[in-house]
Amino acid sequence: MKLDASVAAVITGGASGLGEATARALAAAGVKVGLFDLNEEKGEALARELGGVFCKVNVTSDADVDAGFAKSRAAIGQERILVNCAGIGNAIKTASRSKEGEIKHFPLDAFDKIIQINLVGTFRCIAKSAAGMLTLAPLEDGERGVIINTGSVAAQDGQIGQAAYSASKAGVAGMTLTIARDLSSEGVRVNTILPGIFATPLMNAAPENVKAALSASVPFPKRLGNPPEFASLALEMCRNGYFNGEVVRLDGAIRMPPR
Repeated sequence: MKLDASVAAVITGGASGLGEATARALAAAGVKVGLFDLNEEKGEALARELGGVFCKVNVTSDADVDAGFAKSRAAIGQERILVNCAGIGNAIKTASRSKEGEIKHFPLDAFDKIIQINLVGTFRCIAKSAAGMLTLAPLEDGERGVIINTGSVAAQDGQIGQAAYSASKAGVAGMTLTIARDLSSEGVRVNTILPGIFATPLMNAAPENVKAALSASVPFPKRLGNPPEFASLALEMCRNGYFNGEVVRLDGAIRMPPR
């Protein structure tokens, strides 16, 4: 897909981190961007800077997602690109024993929250965006759109306490090929990136010794990933028309230890 001003994109979780970097990269290529996020202050500021549109969206809400797409499409047109970056994490053991000997298990409401945001929320946005893409005339090569999801290396080697997070990201990875096949006859491609340890705002808030230890654990290069590197792969997935149905790790060859 040629990236220029004739193309619109929606980025969920677009106000910061990997989503912000991807929005910036798409805008730099001339693409019109719509940002879905819950952070109104950052989202509005970034949308103004990029000449895009901000939509306050909770991806667990049908009404929010519908309203977000309606607002974005009214401002910049039907998106040909969807990049799903919205997500959260937590760390709770499946079952554990306190120092006092009390036994407890992973609260199921906390497990469900992660699944609802990371997995169901991603699929909600995919389904609604894909339906919109099907209204578009195909490009010269028959393509109508491209969808890029954000998984995590935890989908394949989750650490202690990451049962919910790993399950949600493994679900995203697992549905990638199926959705690509679902949409293949309509010319919509679907891929997923599994990022390793990236220098997102949450990670940057960690103590320096923690970041140094994490950097040292990466085989090469021995540093945290930079969000523009994620954005670079996302744009390649957009541009390269033969990139379809793939789940790609972007992690400096790291394989996560148990803890």
